[in-house]
Amino acid sequence: MRNRARIYQQPKTAMQSGRAGTHEWVLDFEPAEPRVADPLMGWTGSADTQTQVRLRFDTREEAVAFAEKNGFAYDVELPPRRRIRPKAYADNFRFGRAENWTH
Repeated sequence: MRNRARIYQQPKTAMQSGRAGTHEWVLDFEPAEPRVADPLMGWTGSADTQTQVRLRFDTREEAVAFAEKNGFAYDVELPPRRRIRPKAYADNFRFGRAENWTH
């Protein structure tokens, strides 16, 4: 049995404000077997090397075509819709503002 693939767009990290590196689509595989702790070293590992594979594609269609061509079952996770709230610096000094001005 083949592993199930997951196709998604990576979200931006909490440490970045820009959206660089979030436009590509990623295909990675679900683990086929559970991870186990090594009794000697205490490391966690698995014999499943497929989980180490992470493929990147420019478009979702390319990732889906690759999965279908190779016979992988796959799930596509669409990114949440991005809501942009317009902000203005003048709103900090607006009359009727919800929070008090602190300084």
